[in-house]
Amino acid sequence: MSDHKVVPKKYIYPFILVTSLFALWGFANDVTNPLVKAFREIFLISNAQSSLVQVAFYGGYATMAIPAAMVIRKYSFKSGIVVGLLLYAIGALTMIPASMAMSFNIFLVGFYVLTFGLAFLETSANPYILSMGSPETATRRLNLAQAFNPIGSLTGMVVASMFILSSLQVAELRQVEIDAHPEYATMLPSEVDGKVTVALKEFATTQPEAHQAMQAHDLGVVMVPYMVIALVVIGVLVLFLLSKMPDTGREEEKIHILDLLKHLAHFRYLGGIVAQAFYVGAQIMCWTFIIHYGMTLLGLTASEAQNYNILAMSIFLASRFICTFILKYLNPGLLLGVLAIVGGALTLGAIFTQGMAGLYCLVGVSACMSLMFPTIYGIALDGLTPNDAKLGSAGLIFAIVGGALMPRLQAGIIDGDGINLFGVALESVRVSFFLPVLCFVVIATYGFLTSMMKKKEQMAA
Repeated sequence: MSDHKVVPKKYIYPFILVTSLFALWGFANDVTNPLVKAFREIFLISNAQSSLVQVAFYGGYATMAIPAAMVIRKYSFKSGIVVGLLLYAIGALTMIPASMAMSFNIFLVGFYVLTFGLAFLETSANPYILSMGSPETATRRLNLAQAFNPIGSLTGMVVASMFILSSLQVAELRQVEIDAHPEYATMLPSEVDGKVTVALKEFATTQPEAHQAMQAHDLGVVMVPYMVIALVVIGVLVLFLLSKMPDTGREEEKIHILDLLKHLAHFRYLGGIVAQAFYVGAQIMCWTFIIHYGMTLLGLTASEAQNYNILAMSIFLASRFICTFILKYLNPGLLLGVLAIVGGALTLGAIFTQGMAGLYCLVGVSACMSLMFPTIYGIALDGLTPNDAKLGSAGLIFAIVGGALMPRLQAGIIDGDGINLFGVALESVRVSFFLPVLCFVVIATYGFLTSMMKKKEQMAA
């Protein structure tokens, strides 16, 4: 009976230690998302250009997922974690020269290297958690560990709101410009946003020294959280080096690529990669561009809009624990499909509903997304040996590239014009959220199909 505990007693300490990593990469993800909007105003670039932050950040996963899996397969989960923490720290510390040089490109390099580390951590930690106990409880165990990821994410969002966005001088300049034009009160927030952006560009042209000083201040503000998290990561690295960790799933046999590909060549795994790519894309789009939604459609400040992101993450955190409990009684694929349908419906609400109601719909999407990443992960790797899972996990981590590609597409739509649909005028920000709707359709399809496959297998057994 003890074998079927979610976390067997002998694995409690390593489970806690590895679970701490989920919070660390959650912090990195969500202290970075708001910078897309911040960099747009600090460097006076387009939405499409500022979305290169996400391209660099999530592109690092795609670059390093497979090499990370090979290292873990050859050595151990612990080795992958140690390398990941080291790269995480190096990437975070790169923000210091980026800030001093006031270079957007160096920031992009820092994000890219940082996510080399996150690729190692996620490729190691997810299958490591799955291997710490009975296969029957693997998905529940991963959901439990992943429940601590939004704690890190929530911390990152709070830091972004309280210590970054609220401290930017460019935000103060925006407010001064708005206060100086009472007529803005009669305009749509999207019109006001455009006029303020023009005023910022004129300020940079007419007062270049003052603008450069403002840039230096704001980039210094951006740098500080990364310096702090680098020190925390180094501390966790030392703790892992000093701790004895179980080498679960250790096999000495050579990698047989053809045999491994045969094990992975089924819908549950390959469909999981596709579903994971669309899920990560939906998550990053909803959390990154909620700031644009609040500022452009509702006239909120960046800091105020980020507070709704914090609310969304709080709901995400609570929902993760609730869904982990529900999984005890419900098929993972079925629950995944239902939540994807609800998530798509709420996103449509954000598109077509005016005022704060639309923003609350967008916030509510997070309740549906909470289950998705670990559940897709668990379903896709179901039935694999721990050793095959080490390499199989690489495909699922590679799928995080969805967070690099889709926000870029959404930013391009935001930079464009709105449309008239069924007699309803939709601003470009609203139109852009049709992309997450498409993502939820793909996820729902995968969830329901894998649920039916599981039922057939159980009936056959």
